[in-house]
Amino acid sequence: MTETRLALADYVYGSNIHGVKGFPDELALCTQFEWDAGNADKNWEAHGVSRGEAEGIFFNRPLVVASDLAHSQRERRYAALGSTDDGRRLTVVFTVRATLVRVISARDMSRRERRIYEQASSKK
Repeated sequence: MTETRLALADYVYGSNIHGVKGFPDELALCTQFEWDAGNADKNWEAHGVSRGEAEGIFFNRPLVVASDLAHSQRERRYAALGSTDDGRRLTVVFTVRATLVRVISARDMSRRERRIYEQASSKK
């Protein structure tokens, strides 16, 4: 295993995930992030979220992840709630492709998502 792979497996897949039944084991094998140029630009223009901010939530605790069943027709999608290094709370929708975390969208958490995140944070 590479150092990057170990870092993702330890920080993302390990103790950061709260009560996610059936969370994808393939996330433990992820070694990097993948962005569609159009999605990265749209996230920046619409929400002011940089690639680094979106990726950063996967390395901070807590990280709350759930399946996004409503948008999983073609491939399984997940929604992650987490904080950036600067404390910005983001929702990141992503999928896993082989060893890549492919970010689909990133934006500030809604009021409801913040409540869910705060509840998960208080359980630690």
